[in-house]
Amino acid sequence: MNKAILFLSIVFLNAGSLLPLAAQTTQTPQADNRQEVFLHTVESGQTAYAIATMYGVSQDELYRLNPGSKEGIKAGVVLKIPQKAADNYTYHTIQAGETLYSITLKYEVQAERIIEANTGLSASTFTTGKIIRIPNARKGEVKTVAPPIPSSPIPSSPIPSSPIPSSAQPATYTVQRGETVYSLSRRFNISPAELLRLNPALKKDLKAGMVLKLSAGAGDAVKADTPKQPKAPAEKEVNALLTADKQIKKVEPPLKVVLLLPFSSKQTAAVSRFVEYYEGLLIAVDSMRNRGASLELSVFDTGDGTQQLEQILKDKALLKADLIIGGVQNEQVALIAVFAQQHTIKYVIPFNSLNDDVLSNRNVYQVNTPHSYLYSKAAQGGCSLFAKDNIVIVRIQDDKEKEDFIRTFKEEMDIKHIHYREIPFRQETFVSDVKAAFDPQKRNIVLPTSSSLDALDKIRNPLRMLTNSVGGAGYNICLFGYPDWQTYLREALDDFYAMNTYIYSNFYADNLSPAVQQFYTEYKDWYSKNLINIFPKYGILGFDTGMYFFEAMKKYGSNFENNLDKINYHSLQTDFAFKPVSNWGGFININVFIVQYRDDFTVTRNKIHL
Repeated sequence: MNKAILFLSIVFLNAGSLLPLAAQTTQTPQADNRQEVFLHTVESGQTAYAIATMYGVSQDELYRLNPGSKEGIKAGVVLKIPQKAADNYTYHTIQAGETLYSITLKYEVQAERIIEANTGLSASTFTTGKIIRIPNARKGEVKTVAPPIPSSPIPSSPIPSSPIPSSAQPATYTVQRGETVYSLSRRFNISPAELLRLNPALKKDLKAGMVLKLSAGAGDAVKADTPKQPKAPAEKEVNALLTADKQIKKVEPPLKVVLLLPFSSKQTAAVSRFVEYYEGLLIAVDSMRNRGASLELSVFDTGDGTQQLEQILKDKALLKADLIIGGVQNEQVALIAVFAQQHTIKYVIPFNSLNDDVLSNRNVYQVNTPHSYLYSKAAQGGCSLFAKDNIVIVRIQDDKEKEDFIRTFKEEMDIKHIHYREIPFRQETFVSDVKAAFDPQKRNIVLPTSSSLDALDKIRNPLRMLTNSVGGAGYNICLFGYPDWQTYLREALDDFYAMNTYIYSNFYADNLSPAVQQFYTEYKDWYSKNLINIFPKYGILGFDTGMYFFEAMKKYGSNFENNLDKINYHSLQTDFAFKPVSNWGGFININVFIVQYRDDFTVTRNKIHL
């Protein structure tokens, strides 16, 4: 391999440091105009903090409007969220029967502006219960207006389907039960916008018994010299915007990539990981160039804090970038995210899983799965795998207890009516306690509440003994555990195999697979060293991240988010399943694996598909 062919523009602000390198209820959301709130249906993995941050309100406000939410929220629960008067947007919960056209009428805002404010809006995301942002109406904007469509009209009499000729049209009309603005506009050959101009009370509601004006001559609400409104788009034309093909915006070669990492950080242990990540990214650049892609990589040392980063963001290479990867500390991530949003540049956060920028910035992609999403998906995957088994939770108290995951898993089992048992760990009586909880007719799934090696050591030998009982009458036992267990292979691998152990994780590299072996060989050829023996391996993470985004932008352009379901990268360690946090926010990686160590001494890695 000729590494000299790499077309790299590598810039170091601090080159000296880099010289060695090469009680709630689920309900259907309905409008709540009286309290000036909108309704948000909680999705799997969302937290009260994330929801409050997404809408720019405090957690205290959210708790005040939703008693009981302070103790925890569950997927499917509907929360009241206060509208913020100072916002440039109104948040709207899509109701059953609503269309993009009817919403443009209700808020007097052009459909194009609604789509611009919700760049993730499409026919598949415009669904009942979803939230969209409605930008404030502009002065002189071409608009049409109508009230919400009644959700359950009950017709009491047939409604004529053909319009009444203008010569026979009355000046006023009394609304009958079951009639809507649209049926009235068709019947009397008048546009919904004109009907509202004549009857401002329709902005609030349409009720049976209301007397509507059908012409300006029926009263003085509309003056004769009122200027004629520009023609508004037709209903079919507006709704078609949601299904219109979104053209791929091709990236002009070379693809300009910027890497921003603190290579001169005072945290020396972390620096070696950042260097390895960069080295893995370089191999991805080389791999893409071997496939005919043209890439330009610029590398900057951000140091700690933001002082150095602020100067870097003034560099012309940043302004021309198509893709930015990096940022470690929260203040660095926030600064880069603002820059990416201002200049419409895709921004990948490779390590941090605890930041707010992804909640409101469509350009942000967060690779490291937040714990709330990881736990939620792992719990759902566990319930799917073990629905017919006997699940035994062993409570072991230490500093690595996974209370959040255990709570999430138990809630998911309760929802799905999956029976489980929970026992405290007592050294002297553990064998008899766990035997009493086991079912000899079923597979017994054992989950300790702690991910520590000490907790695993306390249970693995007694459980192994129970699987090999004298006379072949052993119990069918499987362990279920945590990503951390990948670091205990030296101590516990034989037990993992013997008990068909399952772990959930957002990363896993099969060291025996040909693709991973090839990467190890290539890395050693390039850098004359092995990867650092940690999990995850940063060199592979850099390679996987680079390959995924380079391929995405090469094939699907700078707006590849419209084709996320078509990106089919086979990862070595970290896979990608990006989900938008909202119709206007960024994307988080929610991929989770179930890894199984089987008693035939093989290991399988499968994505959790829900």
